[in-house]
Amino acid sequence: MIPAPLQNLLDQVVGNNAFYTAKFAGRSTFETLADIPFTTKDEWVEDQLNNPPYGTNLTYPIERYTRFCQTSGTTGKPMRWLDTNESWAWMLDNWEQVYRASGVVPGDKVFCAFSFGPFLGFWTAYDCASRMGCMAIPGGGLSSVARLKVMLDNGVNALCCTPTYALHLAQVAAAEGLNLVGSTVRAVIVAGEPGGSIPATRAAIEQGFGATLYDHHGMTEVGPVTIPHAEGLQIITESYFAEVPETDESGLGELVLTTLGRVGSPLIRYRTGDLVRLRAEDGVLLGGILGRADDMRIVRGVNIYPAAVEAVLRRLPGIAEYRVRVKEVGALTELEIDIEPLESQSASERQQLVAGATKQLREAFSMRIPVALVESGALPRFELKANRWVDAP
Repeated sequence: MIPAPLQNLLDQVVGNNAFYTAKFAGRSTFETLADIPFTTKDEWVEDQLNNPPYGTNLTYPIERYTRFCQTSGTTGKPMRWLDTNESWAWMLDNWEQVYRASGVVPGDKVFCAFSFGPFLGFWTAYDCASRMGCMAIPGGGLSSVARLKVMLDNGVNALCCTPTYALHLAQVAAAEGLNLVGSTVRAVIVAGEPGGSIPATRAAIEQGFGATLYDHHGMTEVGPVTIPHAEGLQIITESYFAEVPETDESGLGELVLTTLGRVGSPLIRYRTGDLVRLRAEDGVLLGGILGRADDMRIVRGVNIYPAAVEAVLRRLPGIAEYRVRVKEVGALTELEIDIEPLESQSASERQQLVAGATKQLREAFSMRIPVALVESGALPRFELKANRWVDAP
């Protein structure tokens, strides 16, 4: 039996949306969920390449579409995504749930610290704040110091950014002598990376701001999916049909989503690549997003995810930033890690930092991973998704 909200979406899409009409061979009714084929990113990427500029996953005439977004393109060619007013309003409805769960109420001042380019980023967060009756303050085109001063001068109550950028803002504030801990900021709402669900990263951000961190997640192609939850993340179940069709012995598996209200450009049984432990009865992702299926590296027979490395390194308070260099040595994959210390660290403290990182990594992964110091300011800073894992020559 197909769940009624999913069947309603199928009824609206098949026959009107060329992508899904062809994919399902004109069929809109299915006996079981397993009869509905998955949608993969490769499919809609290929569709856009073959049918530029927007592909065929459009349910309505092009004149109905009023919003344009584009992926960051960090793993390939940037891809475009269009929305109708109705689909955009549906995403704002979801973002309102994120705000409500984070304690944001009408009359609050919300600062969005991102570049306001075509990447979906926090555009929906910005629009939703205004619609809710909050003062929405844009942070595009400003330096980190300027953003901090805008936040402090205007009595901002909630900050929206990535976990990486929140850490960076806290470090900049400390270096500039700006009192974030004593400010009016009470909520730091993060997305875009798994850091918000990593205890050490969460603790570092909360300490730096003197505020509570609230995590959620989403993607350009599906919109805002979850709200904060004490045990991880909570799927917005009235907006998304979520499943984890296959799991390992620990319950870990790939999250598959159907966007029930984004009718103009839907995704049906979409393989997100996010690795989660889903508690089916209430839609809670225990521990949040635990990794990405395509991010895993096998190093000397050990499966290593970027989030696991971050969880180790963020327990060391003297690290300002880090980079993981991936080397292919014959048929083997090796890792080397560069760490950039805080400027306040003395020479002896920096050496202790290297020793501590080496020890913690060895205990976590049962192998020695070389750790090297780099000069302060040597590693890049990231406003949107961080790209700390690089291929070494």
